[in-house]
Amino acid sequence: MYNPKPIDTSDIELSGELLALTEQIAENVHDVWAASRIAEGWTYGTSKDVEQKKTPLLVPYNELPESEKDYDRNTALETLRLIIKFGYNISTSSANREVM
Repeated sequence: MYNPKPIDTSDIELSGELLALTEQIAENVHDVWAASRIAEGWTYGTSKDVEQKKTPLLVPYNELPESEKDYDRNTALETLRLIIKFGYNISTSSANREVM
């Protein structure tokens, strides 16, 4: 039986700037997921139907229910925390960022 053992990142605090980045990463996570589903032949449907490859989640990120956004946010948040936990630094430079 599979027993997930995620690395504990609860001791990592993210700056306000990185917390803001979390939302952009979450939106991209959704877009990557959606592009993959579309490539597999999935289309929008009002309810999930695996046989017909329909899902109500093939909508822009801002139209997702908060529960789905939270799933993507958590993925982004935990990824950033894990990067920092492993000893990497995330730095920003206004010359290299595009304001969204």
